[in-house]
Amino acid sequence: MNNSQHSNKYNLEVLYEDNHLIVVNKKPGDIVQGDKTGDTPLSDIVKLYLKEKYNKPGNVYLGVVHRLDRPTSGIVVFAKTSKALPRLNKLFSEGSSKKTYWAVVKGVPPKESDTLTHWLVRNPKQNKSYAHTKEVPNSKKAILEYRTLKKLDSYFLLEIDLKTGRHHQIRAQLAAIGCHIKGDLKYGAERSNKDGSIHLHARSLELEHPVKKEPLTFLASPPNETIWNVCINA
Repeated sequence: MNNSQHSNKYNLEVLYEDNHLIVVNKKPGDIVQGDKTGDTPLSDIVKLYLKEKYNKPGNVYLGVVHRLDRPTSGIVVFAKTSKALPRLNKLFSEGSSKKTYWAVVKGVPPKESDTLTHWLVRNPKQNKSYAHTKEVPNSKKAILEYRTLKKLDSYFLLEIDLKTGRHHQIRAQLAAIGCHIKGDLKYGAERSNKDGSIHLHARSLELEHPVKKEPLTFLASPPNETIWNVCINA
């Protein structure tokens, strides 16, 4: 088993790896799975890394378990075996994994900490979700808890415990309470970040190992960038 946290020529930060799964810290801008942009997805980069590391001939098996939005950073889990994939899918779909995010927001949170419940309607054409305070047609219930970790000069660092996994859920729900994520123009931020990222990071993940059934906890550092560095070191 390899727990080493190291960089390599594929510029991958591997947080954990064993025979069944590999966990990486995604950089903002990476796409998890191939899309119409034709850009090389993270899944392909991980396959190349594994192919070379283990000197594998032919194709490398890798299953995509969940996704993070392109401008978001943080923990992504991939299955390395066809045995692990359906089990990991089940853990994520049943909500038995615990996902914690960090978000840097502009706008004072209405409360120090709170549980937010909205009904989200997804607009596929705009690739955007709209938050409603009551149930409306075609909406899905979205729940998260947030707490304020730090007040920075112009921003707040929030920790978010995701209770449901909806499209752009954190972005839409925080925008609905006036806490726009830094750089997230799509959801009302004043300006974009130079690199196209948004200040939303999948910080930690707790789940049961799909095969060994032991508890696993992963922690990923945010990108090496001024505001994130202040969040960690202040």
